[in-house]
Amino acid sequence: MRPVKVTALSQTWRCTQPHRLAPLLWAAIIRKLVRCFYKHEILLQYFFMRHVISALVQNVPGVLAHVAGMFASRGYNIDSLAVGETENANLSRMTFVVVGDHGTLAQVRKQLEKIVTVVRVDDISSQDFVERDLMLLKVRATAGEQRSEIRELTDIFRGRIVDVSQDALMIEISGKECKIEAFIDLIRPFGITELVRTGRIALVRGQLQANGEAESAKNIQVDAG
Repeated sequence: MRPVKVTALSQTWRCTQPHRLAPLLWAAIIRKLVRCFYKHEILLQYFFMRHVISALVQNVPGVLAHVAGMFASRGYNIDSLAVGETENANLSRMTFVVVGDHGTLAQVRKQLEKIVTVVRVDDISSQDFVERDLMLLKVRATAGEQRSEIRELTDIFRGRIVDVSQDALMIEISGKECKIEAFIDLIRPFGITELVRTGRIALVRGQLQANGEAESAKNIQVDAG
């Protein structure tokens, strides 16, 4: 009789226990999926971080082509590139936005520092900095009411209308990248005909970077002399 009782109990366990375990199994699966998704998001943020790199270069012919050729040959993903003369006529500043992980950033810095005309390379995305992006945009505007809406939208984003024609308006707006992107999304239904952007430019807050640049400029003048 005891084997019969054991068989009966095992059949009862087989019939009832899975129903009791089902909620626990689903909860465990959901927790596992959430953890995997969270780790996946962290990995995406790690591998697709946007680094702002500022490079001081000697203001000589061909330096931009040299630096751009280095980026192209290594296959680095550059989101934007802006270059212009600094307060010192001997130096120009290049501001790069590079997409990648910390390993990619380290390789970019090493390759830039190998170039003779590059004076200094800084990763300013890890510091307290101010960034701006300038955009010129031409949008269709024929009716009076439509132009009023575009003018109000431009005022909200602290932009200004720099040119007016019979069927279009040219708008100038500057600010952070997120501000520029938001304005583009809102103005797009009116019909954007042309758009041009300078790319991101940035400076570190305070006097530390300025002092370092002055020292670099002195070194260049001494070497040149």
